[in-house]
Amino acid sequence: MAGEQSSPASGSTPSPTAEGAVAGPSGEGYDPKCVFCRIARQEEPGTQLLPCESEDLVCFPDIRPGAPHHYLVVPKRHIGNCKILKKEDTSLVEKMITVGKTVLQQKNITNLSDVRMGFHWPPFCSIGHLHLHVLAPASQMGFLSRLIYRRNSYWFITVSIKMSRNKWDIFKCAIELF
Repeated sequence: MAGEQSSPASGSTPSPTAEGAVAGPSGEGYDPKCVFCRIARQEEPGTQLLPCESEDLVCFPDIRPGAPHHYLVVPKRHIGNCKILKKEDTSLVEKMITVGKTVLQQKNITNLSDVRMGFHWPPFCSIGHLHLHVLAPASQMGFLSRLIYRRNSYWFITVSIKMSRNKWDIFKCAIELF
């Protein structure tokens, strides 16, 4: 049945991995109650996954788009939200940004300066699974979307897609707040 987790082949008890997630048969974090975990496993009919060149991430359209192109980049492994990210998670955030850029380019979005990417800061998250919002063109966002996805506000942490010294310049991102 969709959303249910099969028990590990070894018969051992699943181990906790992150806020309610358990390790599945292959060790990945999975929360059967989390809609994003189910989407990542393609257990949610009606959600179309976009081509994504990452084994660890999935990308799909937001069900309530705030811009003409609004996608979510989500780790397959259950991670609660951006507040629990640590410095060690920088490469994960970099991969999420890269996937977001790639999906936009596949959708023929060439003006990457008119893109907004970021995370909602708890308690302003509607889903308790880490997800990067990718919105384009940001200049076409409506009034409410400009509020909901406001740059570097208390509720939305914006990330940059510009390169700086061969590293992603992730300014004011959750991992830098610690």
